[in-house]
Amino acid sequence: MHPLVQLMLDAHGGLAHWQKFTTLSAHLSQGGILWPLKGKAGMLDEVDVAIDLRRQFTSHAPFGAAGRRSAVTADRAAIETGDGALLEELPDARASFAGYGLESQWSDLQLAYFVGYAMWNYLTLPFAFAQPGFVFEELEPWQENGERWRRLRVRYPADVATHSPLQTFYVGADGLLRRHDYEVDINGGTPAVHYFHDYASVQGIGLPTRHLIFVRDPDGGHQPEPLVVSIGVSELRFA
Repeated sequence: MHPLVQLMLDAHGGLAHWQKFTTLSAHLSQGGILWPLKGKAGMLDEVDVAIDLRRQFTSHAPFGAAGRRSAVTADRAAIETGDGALLEELPDARASFAGYGLESQWSDLQLAYFVGYAMWNYLTLPFAFAQPGFVFEELEPWQENGERWRRLRVRYPADVATHSPLQTFYVGADGLLRRHDYEVDINGGTPAVHYFHDYASVQGIGLPTRHLIFVRDPDGGHQPEPLVVSIGVSELRFA
C-alpha cells in the first residue's frame, strides 16, 4: 500500500471498517451549468442515489420521471421502472460519446452513464484505491488556501469507468481529500478541478457532503465562474 493512500484510508475511517458495508445510499441536491448545457436542466436537481461498494454499479431515482430509475455499470447504462423492468438501455455507453465536446447535448441514457460512473467514483473515494490495478506516484506538494497539500497522481485500471486514466488528488495534513483534478474524456477532455467540503462522519466513515467543480486553468487554478457542477449530499446511509 502506498503510504499516502494508507494515510487517506485511515483518515476516512479505515479500510477494515469500510469493508463491513456493501451499499451506500444518499440524497443529492445538484446544480451548476452542466445540466442545462447538456439539455437536462432540472432533471437531477433532487434525486436519490444508491451504489454498490463491491462492484461498479449506481442507480439514480427518480430518473426523469416518477417511477423511473437508472442502472449503470462500468460499460452499460439502462433506465428501468421502479420494480426493475427494463425500459431502454445503452450497452456500450462510453463509445456513444465519440466526437462529443463541451457543448454536445446528451440523451437520457448518456446522462445516466455520466452521473452513474461519476458518483460511484466520488462516493467510494479513497477506498476504491485499495482495489487491484491502481498505480500511484506522489508529486511535489501544492500550496492553496494557505495550506500545503500533498499530491498523488493515480493511474486507474482499465476496467474502472472514470473521467480519465490519470487523475491527481490533493490531501491535507489530516489525510482528508481537499481537491481532485481530471479531464472529462467523454466531454471533449474538459479539464476539471473538483473540491471536497464539509466532511461528515457517517457510521464511522468520513465523507464530504459538498462538492464544487470548476473548469481548470492551465496553471492549475480556476475562475470562480462558471460553477460547472455543485453536489450537496445528505441522508447518507451505509448497509
